[in-house]
Amino acid sequence: MSKLNIGSGGRRSSKSLFTSISGIFSLNKHKKPCFPSSSKRVLLVTSPGRELESVFRYFDEDGDGKISAAELCSCLHSVGEELSPAEAEAIMQLSDSDGDGVLGYDDFVKLVDMEEEEERESTIKEAFSAYEMDGSGCITARSLRRGLRRLGEEKSVDECRVMIKRFDLNGDGVICLDEFKLMML
Repeated sequence: MSKLNIGSGGRRSSKSLFTSISGIFSLNKHKKPCFPSSSKRVLLVTSPGRELESVFRYFDEDGDGKISAAELCSCLHSVGEELSPAEAEAIMQLSDSDGDGVLGYDDFVKLVDMEEEEERESTIKEAFSAYEMDGSGCITARSLRRGLRRLGEEKSVDECRVMIKRFDLNGDGVICLDEFKLMML
């Protein structure tokens, strides 16, 4: 059973809740979800746009239109994830917009959106670090060349300068993390 780690302020420090939620079901080519055979709830997915709504209904074990901390723990446990009651409460406090102690659908969507954004940010930082190799906090023409070389693409330093110039918004000759983020959009 894997463990979801919650950092300070209810933030996850490793595996994200979104990753766990996404892993609750895998869609085959017929869009039928795969659940553990012990699951009594059924999740019907008709289109990718309805996927999150279906996951919400799956988590809402009692059908009251809200997800409690206990339901969150139960559903994640059913797919092999471990979330303590304290961690579930931390998620509730972080995401519960109306203070009723449970997540409505809108709260759930915001939570998943927030998790997706954090994952994107982490992925972008990881990609940035693959090219920022000299510890300057920026991608230089030389570090870009080394990064591309590791990927099997040969470019000269001058070619890399031209590539950088296209995305160098402040004209300093390097790509900082903010420029890299814009480039990745």
